[in-house]
Amino acid sequence: MRTRRSLLVAALPLAAVALLASACSSASSSPSASASADSTVTITAIGAENEYADVIAQVGGKYVNAEAIMSNPNTDPHTFEASPAVAREITAARLIVQNGVGYDGWATTIENADPSNGREVIDVQQLLGLPNGTPNPHLWYKPSTMPAVASAIATDLGQIDPAHAAYYKANAAAFTASLAAWGNAIAAFKAKYPDTPVATTEPVADYMLQAAGADNLTPWVFQADIMNGNDPAPQDVAIENSLFTEHKVKVFLYNQQVTDALTESFIRLANANGIPVVGVYETMPIPGFNYQSWMLAEVNDLSKAVTSKISTQKL
Repeated sequence: MRTRRSLLVAALPLAAVALLASACSSASSSPSASASADSTVTITAIGAENEYADVIAQVGGKYVNAEAIMSNPNTDPHTFEASPAVAREITAARLIVQNGVGYDGWATTIENADPSNGREVIDVQQLLGLPNGTPNPHLWYKPSTMPAVASAIATDLGQIDPAHAAYYKANAAAFTASLAAWGNAIAAFKAKYPDTPVATTEPVADYMLQAAGADNLTPWVFQADIMNGNDPAPQDVAIENSLFTEHKVKVFLYNQQVTDALTESFIRLANANGIPVVGVYETMPIPGFNYQSWMLAEVNDLSKAVTSKISTQKL
C-alpha cells in the first residue's frame, strides 16, 4: 500500500510583509484586543496554509501579524494533524483564512469547538461558491482565487479595524495589480505553446495548467488516487508509463512535497525518455518567495521545460 508521510506540525510564524517579500515574526495579540488608529496595535490573523498567510500579511501590512499553520515544504498537507498549540493559535486569532474543500477541515473543527463572535473566518471554497464535491482542492493555483481572497481579507480587516479600512483596501488593490506578471506569463505560455501535452502525478498545479491551455493527459482517477494516498490501478499506472515511453507529453510535473517509489519511477522513466521534469510545491516555499513570485516561478519553470534539454528542473 502506498503511504503518505504524516507529521504533527507546529505553527510557523509568517510576518506581515510589504508587497515584495515575506518573512517571520513572533508578535501576537489576543482576540479581545481591538485595533485603533494607534499603529502599535496589531491584529492577529491565521492562514491555514502559508500562501493564505502571505496574502493576509500583504493586505494587513503594519497593522496585522499573520501566522501560517502549514508551512513545512517537507510535509504532505493532506495528512496534517493539528496539535493543541495549533488549536490555541486558531482560537486566539481575529481573522482566519482557510481553504475548505476538505483540505483543512481540522481548522473548522477547532473553530466550532470554541466559537467566537469576534472572529472572522474566510473559507475560500465558500467565498468562491464551490460545492463540497469540488474534486481539486488546490484552489490557490487558480488565477482568480487570490484577488477574491485579498478583497475579502480587506473587507474583514476593515470591519475589525474601521480606522484603517482604506489602508487595507488599498493594499488589496496593490496586491491584485501585482499579480499581472503571473497572468501575463500564463497568457504568453498559452499563446506560444497551445495545447501542450503534459503529465502529472496529482492535481496540485492543474488549475494553473488549465489556465495556461496545457493538456493534462494523466487520467483524473490516477491523479486522485495519488493525491488521496491510494495505490493507483495497474492499468492507470500503465497509461502513465506510456505517456513517457511513447513520448506523448512534453513535460512531467510532480509534487515535490509527496514523493515515493512510484513517483521516483516516473521521474526516472521521464528522464530516460528525454521528458523534462518540473517539481511543483503544494504550499509556498519559504524563505525567498511571496505568493506572486512563487506562482510566477512555477509558470516560468513550465515554459523553460517545454524547450529544455535539461532533465530535471525545480524551484
